[in-house]
Amino acid sequence: MTIKEIKELFKQGAVSAEQLELLKQDPRTGVQKLLASYYKKQEKLAKKRAEFEHRFAYERKFWAKDELVAGVDEVGRGPLAGPVVTAAVIIDENFDLIDVNDSKKLSPQRRLELYPEILAQAVSVGVGVQSAAVIDKINIYEADRVAMAQAVQALDRKPDCLLVDAMDVPIKIPQVKLIKGDAKSNSIAAASIVAKVFRDKLMDDYAKVYPQYDFPKNAGYGTKEHIAALKKYGPTPIHRKTFAPVSEFF
Repeated sequence: MTIKEIKELFKQGAVSAEQLELLKQDPRTGVQKLLASYYKKQEKLAKKRAEFEHRFAYERKFWAKDELVAGVDEVGRGPLAGPVVTAAVIIDENFDLIDVNDSKKLSPQRRLELYPEILAQAVSVGVGVQSAAVIDKINIYEADRVAMAQAVQALDRKPDCLLVDAMDVPIKIPQVKLIKGDAKSNSIAAASIVAKVFRDKLMDDYAKVYPQYDFPKNAGYGTKEHIAALKKYGPTPIHRKTFAPVSEFF
């Protein structure tokens, strides 16, 4: 085979053990470089797969008892504008999206790609949203908790337990609180991606109403450009009045 044909073979991923043995004996430098690159990618993929399997540790404890467990996470506690959004996701042992991880570790494009795949593979998905007005009324922590309960209640299957990222949900279901849970549980990681993509889409929609604040780029967070727009145009109805520096305008 030519080096171009070998490159295409690796690209397709369908390389047999017999072919690999033959390629090992090929004296061409270009072939050996392709082979080294292939093994490196396989090693990286194996590591990613092992880490993914490890993040099922908490779920498996409940699956062993034939119980449903939901991962719960939130996004949007820190922004100056927009709602806090939460998601609850139930997955089972057939879930195989190995790229699912803490949403902060993924590119915006990869989150967008994973979002519909999570919805397709999950047993159930629920979303909770609490507005800036609610955040101002009861504070961000409580609004977050209410939104989490809302997300769990939106599930069409009632879970036997919740895995929650460092929070407690005001709902009568047993809960396991995990610090940095989105890096420890695939259920929570899936919820973090759903919540992030859902909220980003909301902020993109708000940008059509309030284009001056560049919400598609800052998602409501207090960037230099966002604060400059606040000073020039003042706050909108979706800005959080109790958050500085928005509070300075009231």
